[in-house]
Amino acid sequence: MMIAPAGTADAPATPLRVLIAPDSFGDSLTAEQAAAAIATGWYRSRPRDRFTIAPQSDGGPGFVAVLARTIGAPRRIRVQGPLDTEVEAEWLLDDATATAYLESAQVCGLAALGRTPSPETALGAGSGGVGQLIEAALAAGARRIVVGLGGSASTDGGRGLLEALGGPATGRARLAGVEVIAATDVDHPLLGPWGAARVFGPQKGADPATVTLLEHRLGAIAAELDALAGRMVSAEAGAGAAGGIGAALLALGARRESGAAVIAERTGLAAALAAADLVVTGEGRLDAQSLRGKVVGALAGAARARSLPLLVFAGQVDVGAAALQASGIRAVAAIADYAGSVQLAIADAVNQLMGLATTAAAQLGNNPVNRYR
Repeated sequence: MMIAPAGTADAPATPLRVLIAPDSFGDSLTAEQAAAAIATGWYRSRPRDRFTIAPQSDGGPGFVAVLARTIGAPRRIRVQGPLDTEVEAEWLLDDATATAYLESAQVCGLAALGRTPSPETALGAGSGGVGQLIEAALAAGARRIVVGLGGSASTDGGRGLLEALGGPATGRARLAGVEVIAATDVDHPLLGPWGAARVFGPQKGADPATVTLLEHRLGAIAAELDALAGRMVSAEAGAGAAGGIGAALLALGARRESGAAVIAERTGLAAALAAADLVVTGEGRLDAQSLRGKVVGALAGAARARSLPLLVFAGQVDVGAAALQASGIRAVAAIADYAGSVQLAIADAVNQLMGLATTAAAQLGNNPVNRYR
């Protein structure tokens, strides 16, 4: 834990306006569950503080659930999962703007595999269900489609999505006149050392030989997508998001936006930041990727611009102090350290995060805002 006490234990704590805005914690906690656990634990130590609860997402898991808080009840549909079975997915339609919000993680995410990721699932997982979600949005009259990208089990370059839309050329024609936004959680290109296969393949169960196969397969579809778009979409930022679904959407005419920024706008995050004294966020694993387009990195930049202190809770922390300091993050705490093991941190995530928040809030003392500026 890198949170240190400030002030004296006997002095009454100055009430703070605390913005609690976490992402999901992997498969352990949704963003809503994490926010509730942090608020409950924090209140035990600092009951005079005032809370603004604003769960966030970067386009990955939880994208639709977070948006549903402001848009309304989601629609449900059964679509192709990442492997051979169907899954039930939720999506949103904002009738006022004819905007559909879709989430790739629900249909081809790691949690949808139903098994432990392996080289076989890394090769076999596809994105066809995302194409079916787009079909449903078009059938419902959507004129603007925002696709949250992140947390996928697939590395098919969007091949399944394209096939579900009738093929690359047909898909591009069908989306003509529809505004499509690829809301990505990363800025990686499709190919190369920073591409979808080499960076994210191992997280999806790919061993070195499988990573090589995935890279070769992506190279073939990259040429097809670049020709379809008439430019090198495979090299653009975000093309590698969700196993290359980003590249497929760009080739179909989409533009890329930060998923965290899309959520921030819809949840009124700017106003919440302006009213806050302290920001608390978090995610399942804090690593170098967290600082490149994900919720924690986006909030760190926003908090730094406003000279707001930012505290981060994470399941595990795997990033150096220098990188944290450069990003503007002043304090982090790991649930695994508090719980004493990764296993307990995952199995009892709500209570462990709640306890960590209680301890961290107690350690802040009387003047935490000045301490972390």
